[in-house]
Amino acid sequence: MRSFPLLALLLLGACTVGPDYAGPPATASDATRFVRATDAALTPTPGLARWWDGLNDPLLTRLVDDALTHSPSIDLATARLREAEARLGQQRAGQLPSASANGTAIFAELPPIEPGAGGTSASFYNLGLNASWEADLFGGGRRTVEQAQATAGARQADLADAQVSLSAAVAQAYVALRDVQARIALSDTNTRLQQRQLDLTRQRFAAGTASKLAIERLQTQLENTQAEAIPLAAQRDEYLNQLAVLTGRTPGTLDATLAPPAPVPLPPQSVAVGDPASLIARRPDIRAAERQLAAGTAAIGVSKARELPGIRFLGLLGLGGTSPEKIFDLGNLAALAVPSLNWSFLDFGRAKAATRVSEAQRDQADATYRRTVLDALQDAETALSRFGNRRRQLGQLVQVEATAARAAALNRQRVAAGTATLIDQLDVERQQVAAASAVAQARAGLTQSYIAVNKALGLGWTDPVSAAATR
Repeated sequence: MRSFPLLALLLLGACTVGPDYAGPPATASDATRFVRATDAALTPTPGLARWWDGLNDPLLTRLVDDALTHSPSIDLATARLREAEARLGQQRAGQLPSASANGTAIFAELPPIEPGAGGTSASFYNLGLNASWEADLFGGGRRTVEQAQATAGARQADLADAQVSLSAAVAQAYVALRDVQARIALSDTNTRLQQRQLDLTRQRFAAGTASKLAIERLQTQLENTQAEAIPLAAQRDEYLNQLAVLTGRTPGTLDATLAPPAPVPLPPQSVAVGDPASLIARRPDIRAAERQLAAGTAAIGVSKARELPGIRFLGLLGLGGTSPEKIFDLGNLAALAVPSLNWSFLDFGRAKAATRVSEAQRDQADATYRRTVLDALQDAETALSRFGNRRRQLGQLVQVEATAARAAALNRQRVAAGTATLIDQLDVERQQVAAASAVAQARAGLTQSYIAVNKALGLGWTDPVSAAATR
């Protein structure tokens, strides 16, 4: 009967304290479609992970792939994932017995006990094996492994989120670069037209058919246009630097590659967006929040287990004697098994307070998850609305550009017929350039909204083979 208390404690090893994780809380995710996905180009089919391929720009595709391979932000997220997986391995190994071997050789020269007596010498040799194991009576160790596993899952989702953010950042900077290059070219065209207007007006002033005021007005207009063009060069350099850094290069490295202007890539005619349920299942920041909730739930069990008793087993095996050959004499084998019970039952509520802390942190993770879902749905709905409105705006501005082109053509006929002056024609052409500039900016805005849609949908990541998944 003496072993009954110890046996009872061991039987408790099948118990696991703390709540079992039952999945994330219910959210406002029962909608079968996005409310703002009313544009005809938006389809409910699942989106493509490599959404940038739909822009059909090989240089952009190469830049995104380079960034995902060489960016320090991806390396940082990958290192954090490896750290979390290594900690998971540590926690799993911590549930198993540990053993260590040691060898000892002692030589002692002792002084005489009585005056005049000879000293004493002694030798002792020993080889030993130590083993220890802490029984997981209440599942605290198992909850620790659950917590580490959920944390590793969160770090993997963080890596995916870094990929989403990086691919969108590269595409946004690339489109902004192409937009500012187009605006620089249009500004140069506008400057040339205004310069010709000014030159012709000066000729008319010399002939007495134009006033000095007309010259000053055109001079002011030209100088304003030239001043407005100066910041565009700074913006161009800013985007060049940004693209170089995003792809893991030093500023200036991509100047030669990206210096030749190219048109802004346009989104495909059909954009796949899926539905709210697929967004919640796919978006990395939501997955990270869900894994943090799972880790917080497991942490409650870890804290509760610390309120309860623990038992540890220590085993010793040793061989030894006063001479080296006695190390191999099995008759000198010594064995010792020591179970030890520990229980901090008088801690004045510290352990229970730690459990309440874990419960509060789990509730915070629950609220964070629900807020993350709502924020993600808001991001998606806003991005979808902007995309649809950008498409309509671009269509309207294209009509304005076509009208300006027809007006320029008609005015050329008037100039040829002698019923309009060349200055009038230059003014009409400047209006045509302004219309083209508005269309170019609208094209860039449409593509930027396409990028925002895919980022809001959580696209742009690949699922790496996790080291934790192979265990």
